[in-house]
Amino acid sequence: MYGIYRIAEANIGIRSLFPDVHALCRNYRTEAQPEISIEISPADIAAERERSALTDKQEGKPVRTFPDGYLETLAVYRKLAEKLIPSDILLFHGSAVAVDGEGYLFTAKSGTGKSTHTSLWMTYFGERAFMVNDDKPLLRCTDGGVIVYGTPWDGKHHRSTNTSVPLKAVCVLERGRENRITPLDRHEAFPLLLQQSYRPSDPALLQRTLALVSQLSAGVKLYRLQCDRKLSAAKIAYAGMKGENPCN
Repeated sequence: MYGIYRIAEANIGIRSLFPDVHALCRNYRTEAQPEISIEISPADIAAERERSALTDKQEGKPVRTFPDGYLETLAVYRKLAEKLIPSDILLFHGSAVAVDGEGYLFTAKSGTGKSTHTSLWMTYFGERAFMVNDDKPLLRCTDGGVIVYGTPWDGKHHRSTNTSVPLKAVCVLERGRENRITPLDRHEAFPLLLQQSYRPSDPALLQRTLALVSQLSAGVKLYRLQCDRKLSAAKIAYAGMKGENPCN
């Protein structure tokens, strides 16, 4: 099975064994000539199965069984992430929301509440806001700043848009009893950002990834947000990242 898709301004040709990835990427289909080619083998799917089982064991969970078609979608995105690194594009784990055409990216360990928090933004800002990607956006690091892209790999809630916006800020999310946002030093943020970035095993690509994470930390504003799950958390977070008084 074969299809061509435009993701993060790159035309990607995907040859797969199962139809799942083509259904997933249907909103990104293009008729343009591919610039990057990805082909999946049974060994790629087996490797994803092993990675999934290892993660479950490390987290003390029962080992889950996933269909081959789903595992293939993960294998495709892994290969895509590695092929985009030379183009200064980084795969990042987080939930990205846009307000008034600017992107705000929230990252944290799984289960902290990233999707819950960006849902509050969608409710609070209404038509001014839209989801860019709720799980695995792509980030292009440029001399003029960072651009965040929607992708088909958008988490269990399937919230994303086939679009891109300039990234205004990255915010490390923590649960708290009260809402409080503070600036985060780039040197303190670097290991947190690296942890949430896709890190390839190839030494040359890993070296380039480290440089991209450094560029990310220098190219956007960085914050730490302690928050509850009330609507006021969105108001305070946005005001803090805009340098405004949340009481206004």
